[in-house]
Amino acid sequence: MNKWLKIDEPLDRGRYFIAGLLLFAIKHNLDRLVASVYNQPFGIFSYWTPIQAAIGLQSVSPNDRNFLLCLILLSIPFVGAGIVLTLRRLRALHLPGWLVILFFVPVANLLLFAALSLLPSPPQGRPRDERPQMLRRFIPESIWGSAALSLLFTVPIGLACVALGSIAVGKYGWGIFVAIPFSVGLGAALVFGYHQARSLAGSVGVALAANAILGGLIFAVALEGAICLLMALPIALFFGFLGGVVGYHLQRRPRKQAPAMLALVFLFSPGVITTEWLFPRDTPLLKVVSSIEVTAPPERVWEQVVSFSELPPPQEAIFRAGIAYPVRARIDGSGPGAIRRCEFSTGPFIEPIEIWDEPRLLRFSVTANPQPMQEWTPYQHVEPRHLDGYLVSRQGQFRLVQLPNGRTLLEGTTWYQLHLWPARYWQVWSDAIIHRIHLRVLRHVKALSENL
Repeated sequence: MNKWLKIDEPLDRGRYFIAGLLLFAIKHNLDRLVASVYNQPFGIFSYWTPIQAAIGLQSVSPNDRNFLLCLILLSIPFVGAGIVLTLRRLRALHLPGWLVILFFVPVANLLLFAALSLLPSPPQGRPRDERPQMLRRFIPESIWGSAALSLLFTVPIGLACVALGSIAVGKYGWGIFVAIPFSVGLGAALVFGYHQARSLAGSVGVALAANAILGGLIFAVALEGAICLLMALPIALFFGFLGGVVGYHLQRRPRKQAPAMLALVFLFSPGVITTEWLFPRDTPLLKVVSSIEVTAPPERVWEQVVSFSELPPPQEAIFRAGIAYPVRARIDGSGPGAIRRCEFSTGPFIEPIEIWDEPRLLRFSVTANPQPMQEWTPYQHVEPRHLDGYLVSRQGQFRLVQLPNGRTLLEGTTWYQLHLWPARYWQVWSDAIIHRIHLRVLRHVKALSENL
């Protein structure tokens, strides 16, 4: 077993072919056994069925989720063995180790297995360090050439991972905002320093450049609009920087490990994205409270809180950039059960009244949410998935507290859920936006109440 798992030892085509067939036979029969436990159809062609078409990533039953999880867990030792055997066979053929990436690509993995099983190994007479290496010839030795290739190598892979997370899986979390920037930065630094160790500034520079170009490409192909990209820029650049630093330190390791390391780097992001989908998190109910003093009694303020006239056009940069903002409010009926409609620039919030304690407390639930923003884009229309159901208002209230000298403390509160991760990072943005929305309404109510 130790001899079979030594990644530096070349492997002849006969043993590679037999080992591959045996591993596949064992794996396939174990998968059939798992499928029978979960009452799922499974055949030889199931491996080439796209996951989204097979079980639907957006709406899976617990049984389907557990079935897929078992298949993934069961595949881990076979994937490890396949990577080791393929790397050993590539080494025997003097081929670059990064070709092991094809092991994970449907159809291409069959072609790779056939090629590695048929091609004869070259003579082993020359010392290993003198053997021709495709990757060494492929990556330019010049500083500018290797920097350019590091971008050409990492940016398309990063874009594919973003599409996987945002379109196929629909999870805007650690995979998209942490794993991808880090992997792109690390991969760029490793390619940049493949021939010789580069400076820390150079490694970090190509890592940040790769992430910046990736962001521009995401905007260019209409995966996202400018507003969300600007919000994600700080966290993406931080983890891209971190990937560049790690890549700089890894340059001191033997160059022969770089191909396998690059393959593992770009399996990291899809792995995190898949894990987030398999293990969804509960989202806590968050709360934002804003207040303002009004020089008017609570009875007068109450009239403007329940429904208010159209607000003037926004002057705040955040609203002019596309973040949804309140326009007017109207109410049908009075007391509990009345329906309040707070109209925003992107549509109305539907708010059934739960508590009508005039003139002290108006509390309402939220049964319909408009989109939180209109993305800025040169295209006619861009609607990324996170605009629907990722920032959801659940409940709101206005509380009026009587103060001395005929004044009123007007307090607005929103309870909401945020389905973006890392939650702490995105909560900073969402809290700030909701607070600005509160202030726009509260200041308008203050002006109306004081001018009566």
